Formats: sequence, C-alpha cells, structure tokens
Amino acid sequence: MADLERGIGELWRRREELVAGDAEALALVNQAVDLLDRGEARVAEVRPGDGEVVVHEWCKQAVLLLFRLSALETIELGPYEYADRIPLKKGYARAGVRVVPGALARWGSFLERGVVLMPSYVNIGARVGANSMVDTWATVGSCAQVGRDVHVSGGAGLGGVLEPPQAAPVMVGDGAMIGSRCMVTEGARVGEGAVLGAGAVLNPSIPVIDVETGAELGRGVVPPWCVAIAGTRSREFPGGTFGLPCVLVIRRLAEGERHDKARLNDILRTHGVAT
Repeated sequence: MADLERGIGELWRRREELVAGDAEALALVNQAVDLLDRGEARVAEVRPGDGEVVVHEWCKQAVLLLFRLSALETIELGPYEYADRIPLKKGYARAGVRVVPGALARWGSFLERGVVLMPSYVNIGARVGANSMVDTWATVGSCAQVGRDVHVSGGAGLGGVLEPPQAAPVMVGDGAMIGSRCMVTEGARVGEGAVLGAGAVLNPSIPVIDVETGAELGRGVVPPWCVAIAGTRSREFPGGTFGLPCVLVIRRLAEGERHDKARLNDILRTHGVAT
C-alpha cells in the first residue's frame, strides 16, 4: 500500500497536467478507490489514545483524481437514466448488506456487513460500520465515517468533505443515534454512544453546552455517552435580541448503556424533542 500511496501523491503533485482518459493514471487511481470500496483503506479514523482524527490525505486525493480522470458516462437502470463519472456500488448480497429499492451508494464507499440502507444516499469515500442503518432520505456525504450500530434517522444529513484533502470529515462513533433532520457537517463529531435529538445542527461553529453547568464543552463535538438536543442562545445585536443556534447536552449516559428508544423518547419529550 505504501507504493500506491506514493504513486497517488506523485499524480496529485502533477494533477493540473492530467486529463480524462489517461489510462495509466486512472488504473493507479482505481486501485486506491477499490481499497476504499472494499474497506481495506479508509479516509479517516480516530487515533487510539488521544482520540484525535487522523486523515489519510492520499485516499482523498485519489477520489479527487478520479473525478478529474473519469469521463462522463450514461448509466441506465431500468427506466432510469443517469449521467455521471462514478459508477454505483455492487455486490450487496455477497457483502451481507441490505439495500432497499431507492437507496444508492457510489463505488468507493464501504458498507460493512449488516448495514441497512433505506431509500438513502451514500457518497464516495464514506464508510458505514457493521449493523448500522441509514434511514429514509438520509445522506452520508463524501468521506463521512459512521461507526458500527449507528442509526442515521430519516432525513438526516451527514455532510461530505473532499477539499482540502487534509480536512477532517464528519465522524460518528459506534452506537450513536442521529435524530431525524439533523445536519452534521464540516468535520463535526458525534461521540460513541451519543444521541443527537431531531433537528439539531452541528458544525465547528456550533457551541455544545452542558445544561447542568452552563459550561461550553467545545464546538462541533458532541461528547460520548450523552443525549444532546438543538437549542438557542440569546445574543444582543443593534437590531434586538436574537437566538443563535447551539447544541445542549441534557443527559449523561452510563458508558456502554444501550439505547432504549422508549426511554430516550421520554428524555427528549421532557425537553420538547423527539428522535
């Protein structure tokens, strides 16, 4: 893999010279994207010990080079027609993945065994862990990394990020739940076992606040093993007082605590929110 990484790096350095149809360059890039598609490489991961996100830039460079080197082609699926540069993913039954009609995953994304895709979309470079569900009209954007046993609820959007190559993608930890119509973007993180209530917006500019102490826990990061919901903070402006968005941590969960949907709904309903 080291030789492939070096080869992709060399192509990236002279990317302005490359044109669609360069067979030698495309063959090398296809090797890298195949690794992503099979789950043998990944765009980013959480480093054990300090919990920092490590981005493998060469994987993102390979995806960006694929767009430059691939020609637009017509794809026909029954009565449907598409025009795109990237083919769709295949081999779901062999991979042990359930894909409901209306769901789409691009080649170069990885779906681990037991994943369920309701009518939804998974973009290139993304990774969805074992036994996770991407629910109806939810989106897993380019390079987003979703852990195992995660529920991405209906209409939720996990944003994609390809450029710049060193930028960290959205990271969702094992066992997390992303509520309906949430938007998690620009490299935001939802920790292991955390619940993000319906309609929350999370990005690096959104403060995450503990309602018990009033302390700001950071921006764009929901800690592990907690329940968090959308909120607002009052701010004074020349034109008046307005509410700016934030995310509120309303409950701490015991580490390893399983999500009881009825209990979670009780917690969230107390604060006027549902999953």
